[in-house]
Amino acid sequence: QVQLVESGGGLVQPGGSLRLSCAASGRLASFYNMGWFRQAPGKQRELVAIITRGGNENYADSVQGRFTISRNNVKNTVYLQMNSLKPDDTAVYYCNADVQYLGGTRLNAWGQGTQVPVSS
Repeated sequence: QVQLVESGGGLVQPGGSLRLSCAASGRLASFYNMGWFRQAPGKQRELVAIITRGGNENYADSVQGRFTISRNNVKNTVYLQMNSLKPDDTAVYYCNADVQYLGGTRLNAWGQGTQVPVSS
């Protein structure tokens, strides 16, 4: 069974910074594309950033230049460094990963989410 466990969320003031972490685990599992999504109150879940196993990054226009995604393939961990945070960044942030098991089965997994309120 695959588990994605997020940490690092919490209240932050506008202009502040926060770093989210997501540790992935699973017996006989490998993690390929890993990313972060977010869902603000009353809105649909949206992609924030994604990173391939080889390190190629893509960002939503709204966070380009402020957020940085990175990963450690040895630790199966993905990070999201968020700088210059705005109230519009307030959301529940979810970790996501494409998983392939040793036998070839593939699935997409989600973390439980971590809240990031941006407010003074």
